[in-house]
Amino acid sequence: MTCNGNHAARATDRERFVAFFPQIVKDLIEDELHQKDVSEAFSRLKEVVEYNAIGGKYNRGLTVVSAFGELAGPEQQDPKNFQHAMVVGWCVELLQAFFLVADDIMDGSLTRRGHPCWYKKEGVGLAAVNDSLLLESSIYRLLKRHCRGQPYYLNLLELFLQSAYQTELGQTLDLISAPPVDLDSFTEERYKAIVKYKTAFYSFYLPVAAAMYMAGIDSEEEHSHARTILLEMGEFFQIQDDYLDCFGDPDVTGKIGTDIEDNKCSWLVVQCLKRASPEQKQILEANYGQNDPEKVGRVKQLYEELDLKTVFQNYEESSYQRLLGLISQHALRLPAQIFLGLAQLIYKRQK
Repeated sequence: MTCNGNHAARATDRERFVAFFPQIVKDLIEDELHQKDVSEAFSRLKEVVEYNAIGGKYNRGLTVVSAFGELAGPEQQDPKNFQHAMVVGWCVELLQAFFLVADDIMDGSLTRRGHPCWYKKEGVGLAAVNDSLLLESSIYRLLKRHCRGQPYYLNLLELFLQSAYQTELGQTLDLISAPPVDLDSFTEERYKAIVKYKTAFYSFYLPVAAAMYMAGIDSEEEHSHARTILLEMGEFFQIQDDYLDCFGDPDVTGKIGTDIEDNKCSWLVVQCLKRASPEQKQILEANYGQNDPEKVGRVKQLYEELDLKTVFQNYEESSYQRLLGLISQHALRLPAQIFLGLAQLIYKRQK
């Protein structure tokens, strides 16, 4: 299939996926709205889901659908199984929404997907903490409703629970790195650990592994090969994210980056520390992790002086080539196109 063919197929999948969303909302609230004692709570759930699950790129959810299409045998290629794949794809999107609502509160973020963060909406505030938990619980209600009778149900439950736990461990590492600390603790090893747990497992391994289980592929060997490729891809993705947090256009990315103010152990600050002179390190220590536009500007100026844009561009190219090598090495009995399609999707992305 040509690159244009891939984009056209992805666009069609996206339209179908988004068109299925009202069914997800209906499944979550239809019955309960008729119970007077909880009807207000379910009206709130509807509002929370519709505000926070819509508006992204849907890459994680779409990956479940496209990977299942690649992996499923002829006997599995029927409308009911594809509907199950859509449901599981939306479960991944709800997991993402759960993380983002909570993450925006912890980071003090202002915008998400071009709109105010949920907790910033009038009348929401810290009630958003409970709203994030509602999003998480919705995943398991959908899985039970649609997949309980399937042979892969237990594997999916364990996969979602494990992915959430791994992501929460990564967020813990991220948060304990954030208070004012000695910048020397911002090492490449610490950064890689944060990224692996906070991003790579749920963003890349989870959707592909879910499709594998649904297609009946449950051997640890196959999952290990997939994990090797997908965790590397997750690191590649997060480094792009860190770069865009600082140098991306908010009108394109849909959010205003706050990594510098939040004292985050980001890829850029790690690269800065590797290259900075003693004097430049002093400048970084005096200005990093402070909610002051002038100090944030000074850090960005330092990044420019060290030409971190070029460092990133070189990294992006070399990492992409390394990723292609891993795919050829590890996509043995799995279709390489699953991994190549994901790699092409994120290569040189702007948001």
